[in-house]
Amino acid sequence: MRRLLLGLLVIASLCALYAQRRERGPLQPGQVIGAEGYPVTPPVLPPNVSTLGFKVVPNWDQLPTGWYYDEASWVAIDAKGHVYVFNRGPHNIIEYEPNGKFVRSFGEGMFTRTHGARFDPEGNLWGVDVNGHTILKLDPQGRVKMVLGRKNTQGDNDNPALFNRPADAFVAPNGDIYVADGYGNSRVVKFNKDGKFLKAWGKKGTGPGEFNLVHTVAMDKRGRVYVGDRENYRIQIFDSEGNFLNQWTNIGSPWGIDITTDQRIFMADGHNNVVLILNLEGQILGKVGTPGKMPGEFIHSHGIAVTPDGKDFYVAETVNWRVQKFTVR
Repeated sequence: MRRLLLGLLVIASLCALYAQRRERGPLQPGQVIGAEGYPVTPPVLPPNVSTLGFKVVPNWDQLPTGWYYDEASWVAIDAKGHVYVFNRGPHNIIEYEPNGKFVRSFGEGMFTRTHGARFDPEGNLWGVDVNGHTILKLDPQGRVKMVLGRKNTQGDNDNPALFNRPADAFVAPNGDIYVADGYGNSRVVKFNKDGKFLKAWGKKGTGPGEFNLVHTVAMDKRGRVYVGDRENYRIQIFDSEGNFLNQWTNIGSPWGIDITTDQRIFMADGHNNVVLILNLEGQILGKVGTPGKMPGEFIHSHGIAVTPDGKDFYVAETVNWRVQKFTVR
């Protein structure tokens, strides 16, 4: 009887794997099966691409005894250099000093499932609740100052100010808010500083201005909007009004994007499990990390934050339940 049950379990597992592979579809040109069994499109790296001197800093975060992140979904850095870990454990937002000393936790109970997190120019933290379909603006004391979307209420182009599983949000210097409304919808949504809906652009597809999972959004000094089109394995670039300007392919899959003061783009690729450093022309300057579970390796490098001077960066990993720090100091 035990052998029969074991045999049935094996058959069921094989059937599930087969069904999953069928659902994913055949491999596309240039794709391979990655470390987690999913099709990935490796970035096309220039010859002799280097790590640019970045080294991992093991055990940088002094997490209180008995605490854990569960899945670390994103990481953000405020103007003082304090690091905030956005995670799916019992303490949703955990703050550290730059040296890794624990400061506090807050946000407990506010989020159904954490996703993106960023600071705006005024020092407010914007946290994305992917399953709650909302984005919360929190002041430095952790108080809710604005809510975009409505909790547990999905929206689409007929209800454009509502979301369907948003992933990331970025606040421009003038206060305009750009939302990567990416899992249920395939669009970018723009609001003004007062939370008034202005416009949305994008739909499901592979053409310019179309998306297959809008997972991250950022802006450079010139006001150009960089959109991580995750499952299309490209970054699309728009002006501030959503007009298509360019796209970068052959760079892997953009899960998280952050831009330094000197305008280098740090991109977390959670399919290929690397971090790429690019310039504003889309050229790959460096590569950090490989797939794996040891320090300096990644499984689902999901969110990323870089210090303004570009000398330190942090990567949140969902599968490995951690945030890793890298430095050239």
